[in-house]
Amino acid sequence: MDYTQIVYEVADHIATITLNRPEQLNAFTNTMMREVIDAFDRVDADDDVRVVIVTGAGRGFCAGADLSGGGETFSRGGSDEQTDVGVPRDGGGLVSLRIFECTKPVIGAINGAAVGVGVTMTLPMDIRLASEHAKFGFVFARRGIVPEACSSWFLPRLVGISQAAEWCYSGRVFPAGEALAGRLVRSVHAADELLPAARAIAAEIAANTAPVSIALTRQMLWRMLGAAHPMEAHKVDSRGILARGRSGDAREGVLSFLEKRPAQFPDTVSADLPDIFPSHETPKFS
Repeated sequence: MDYTQIVYEVADHIATITLNRPEQLNAFTNTMMREVIDAFDRVDADDDVRVVIVTGAGRGFCAGADLSGGGETFSRGGSDEQTDVGVPRDGGGLVSLRIFECTKPVIGAINGAAVGVGVTMTLPMDIRLASEHAKFGFVFARRGIVPEACSSWFLPRLVGISQAAEWCYSGRVFPAGEALAGRLVRSVHAADELLPAARAIAAEIAANTAPVSIALTRQMLWRMLGAAHPMEAHKVDSRGILARGRSGDAREGVLSFLEKRPAQFPDTVSADLPDIFPSHETPKFS
């Protein structure tokens, strides 16, 4: 796919996806939705990519849905994608679900306004960093709609139900400092230090860890958020330890430690990712 509303780059095992409609503060469109999903497909297919950074071009990260369609902007639902009963699927939700299923860690470098879908799309990212100029807003009730992009699942798990409710009920826009205090972001940085900080985290992951183990760990952490009992985690952990313990990665991890040298993990996500969730089935939209 040729991209017109994002930029996709890979360097030093890090893929950077830049939302690229700077004159519109990277407002979200169906085209952007399809391009972001395609970019994450590329990420998962490329074993050279070990970490993903998502950021925005210009002054904004993503100012929310493109409202140039006027009062009927939301009248057809969220996207052109249909379910088997003919209900349009929420476009932000398609992006959030694709990020959730990604096999690589995802870091959000939120450089400016992140409002509406501009903030909800970041919730399934693993780590969020913000520029001191960033602003956030779950503004849906002020536009006469409701939260989307699976945010009613993600947001309370990240910040707690009380904080999630306050932000969603008020619909107000708030600064980076409040996002930090509410645990929505990990840290706040000067504008010119944001991407270097995100890349430093990404580089540490890429240089020192086994990609297959990271892919499994990411699935374990996110999926166990919905587990009913720790026994579910124990079963998954046990399968994971057995599968990984027999791998070339585990052998290399131990030997490199004993020999005091950097590890060179041989396994790849595309070829060696075991299924440790045999009972897990992705729910179907119907």
